[in-house]
Amino acid sequence: MKPLHIADCVRSNLESYLADLGHSEPNGMYNMLLTVVEKPLLEVVMQRADNNQSKAAQYLGLNRNTLRKKLLEHKLID
Repeated sequence: MKPLHIADCVRSNLESYLADLGHSEPNGMYNMLLTVVEKPLLEVVMQRADNNQSKAAQYLGLNRNTLRKKLLEHKLID
């Protein structure tokens, strides 16, 4: 069995989400999707980096201050 790529998982879940809406119009999907994807991404990368923000920022290709801001926004640090 071939593993699914992240894009395939996102596509499949978006199709299910839209199907569940039925005839209702979606609203704010872009920000919703970024939020629901960003938090688990940060959680997994921080775990992989042993909570080292400099290392995690490097893995993500972000500035450490940007990563810290995102971690605060998602309440992953105090």
